[in-house]
Amino acid sequence: MKNIVSISIILIMVFGLSATFVNSELPSGTPYGAWKNGPPKDPDYFPIAVWLQDPSDAAAYKKAGINLYVGLWQGPTEEQLAKLREAGMQTICHQNEVGLKNKDENLIIGWMHGDEPDNAQQPVIDGKWSPPVLPEKIQADYGKIKATDPSRPVLLNLGQAVAWNNYIGRGVRRNHPEDYPEYAKGSDIVSFDIYPVVHRNEEIKGNLWYVPRGVERLRTWTNNEKVVWNCIETTRIRAERRATPHELRAEVWMSIIHGSMGLIYFVHEWAPESDTRRLLHDPEMLEAVTAVNNQIHSLAPVINSPTNYFGTEVTSSDPAVPIATMTKRYNGETYVFAVCMRNNAVKVSYLVSALPETATAEVIGEARTIEVVNGAFEDNFVPYDVHLYRIR
Repeated sequence: MKNIVSISIILIMVFGLSATFVNSELPSGTPYGAWKNGPPKDPDYFPIAVWLQDPSDAAAYKKAGINLYVGLWQGPTEEQLAKLREAGMQTICHQNEVGLKNKDENLIIGWMHGDEPDNAQQPVIDGKWSPPVLPEKIQADYGKIKATDPSRPVLLNLGQAVAWNNYIGRGVRRNHPEDYPEYAKGSDIVSFDIYPVVHRNEEIKGNLWYVPRGVERLRTWTNNEKVVWNCIETTRIRAERRATPHELRAEVWMSIIHGSMGLIYFVHEWAPESDTRRLLHDPEMLEAVTAVNNQIHSLAPVINSPTNYFGTEVTSSDPAVPIATMTKRYNGETYVFAVCMRNNAVKVSYLVSALPETATAEVIGEARTIEVVNGAFEDNFVPYDVHLYRIR
């Protein structure tokens, strides 16, 4: 294990600098077996959530392939839970009196442990934000939640400094990544958010690879002992434009390929108009999110199966444009999930181990196939492209 973790650390140190991107260690199988009343343990389950949404919209989100609500505004309340129950939508929410009262059913599958405690906090005194919540307090509160109900996991969502050390929003703890292994100890599922398309800082803006960078760092900081999730942008939030459907799909598959085991869509928008459920009012993005979600659900048994960590060698035609991959063997077939990690077009050569002399790679969802000879084949990628191959 130590050697594999070292490989993960090295990959992070050279992130994006090598033309060949080898599979790093990823979780094997659905990771929820430790909790009696946690997320479903079925191999075809992959959690896809929305953040802090009104339960009255649960049916609409379920139609879009969402299967989880994370956070309930000033809740949970009995009314909120009743609406989720009616829609067949599970939730991770705060452990209040109402939540504990309803803990004997499978509606609540985890407890929410705050949002972004690693960032500077209210109140603002003399123009200065208060320091972040101390990791020790997060750990102590986690112990209290677990003591009350150990049958469900505790989800902790952290801020964008997980992926970007220099985030000013951490205040006095800016450029202190050593805090994060300590924060993660106060959780069972650790998540984070960074939204590159709408980001205001030029270092981050448009660099979608900061999303999987955060996933990799959380996995390394937790020695792969915690379940890692992450958030995905779907709206303008306060920016001039939102992610395109192509960029959204790239962020999603970058996350999964790098080891994320759950997604949380951020669907709020505050400017130019305030709309807390903007995704439902954006037909193009809603269609894109639905398509991505349906594809993930169809491939969930594959995603949850063991990863062949070093099963694929990948070479990019441009050393500055790496291709990240995940290789799976499932039901006698080989799957290679691949994503272009930069905003450039490249030609990619694959060499997949343990294949017959001749085979065919179906490019899932693209209505085309590629011949594979002695495990080798090639394909083209446009900027931030995703290709998912099923090799028979």
